[in-house]
Amino acid sequence: MARIQIKQVRSVIDRPERQKRTMKALGLTKIGAVREVENTAAVAGMVAKVGHLVEVTAL
Repeated sequence: MARIQIKQVRSVIDRPERQKRTMKALGLTKIGAVREVENTAAVAGMVAKVGHLVEVTAL
């Protein structure tokens, strides 16, 4: 399975609680935080929901 790198580029302040929980589930808690994860269907769905807060790079 392919891996992707997810970087938080915008704050979750003033975002809906659901988006805050999604960011936490991805392991992103601060601006500039970077995580490498497997690109599964579940992760792709989470990234799609918070795409305006993150940058995604294929590895």
